[in-house]
Amino acid sequence: MKETIIKVEGMVCNGCENRVQNALKNIDGVEDVVANHTTGTVKVISKNEVEESVLKEKIEDIGFEVKED
Repeated sequence: MKETIIKVEGMVCNGCENRVQNALKNIDGVEDVVANHTTGTVKVISKNEVEESVLKEKIEDIGFEVKED
């Protein structure tokens, strides 16, 4: 298993968190997702074969901006 933390801009409420969580949970290999609009982070627990780029692309596809470190 792998834990990935992604910084996301544009999440402002619980509804935003739910949109991100639901979108990422539909990706094969993703086990759990916890989005937090207060901290602007998304924690993804996944199998090792899930690429971080796939997660980031899905977040951007639903209208949020991924912040690079």
